[in-house]
Amino acid sequence: MMMPENGHRAHGFSSAFFLDSDEILKELDIQGNETFMDAGCGDGHNAIKVLEDYNHKGTVYAVDIYDASIEDMEKYKKENNVENLINIEADITEGIPGVDDSSIDIVLMVNVFHGFKASRKFDEAVCELKRIVSEDGKIAIMDYKAWDVPNGPPTKVRSSPDELEELFNKHGLKKVYLNEEIGEDIPEGKSHYLIMFKK
Repeated sequence: MMMPENGHRAHGFSSAFFLDSDEILKELDIQGNETFMDAGCGDGHNAIKVLEDYNHKGTVYAVDIYDASIEDMEKYKKENNVENLINIEADITEGIPGVDDSSIDIVLMVNVFHGFKASRKFDEAVCELKRIVSEDGKIAIMDYKAWDVPNGPPTKVRSSPDELEELFNKHGLKKVYLNEEIGEDIPEGKSHYLIMFKK
């Protein structure tokens, strides 16, 4: 996989160093012709993995609030002559420009959602995810378990799967899948969970 040479130059530490993209992406049952979005793409390693190994006939959107991330993805797109990659700099809580309603088949968000709790913009984020996901599409959220452990974000901004389910239900989205045994091996168990929602 050809990664942008600078790695994650924006905010936080790239999950490429401790999470297995294949483990995550195999959970999503990608058929190869979907419209896929890596929302909060960071260094873009998941979006690139989808492009190169999973979704040859579909379109991949890489979205991030940080311009450095999008600059790196644009460099990757140009250097690799990739036509089915669309990079967008956007704050998801304020809307993603250029993305039509009900147009994304799979939205993936890895180690991003806790940031909306920190900024108290949970509802705005979920509203935008609901707007863009297709009628039969799915929203996959992977984040840290709400444990008090040294690695990852502060415990106070973490959410349990039950908390996310309550939030998404409030916006008319229903849980269709939960895997609580995914991510990095830490002394307490697996570090993450992955939860999926549909309209």
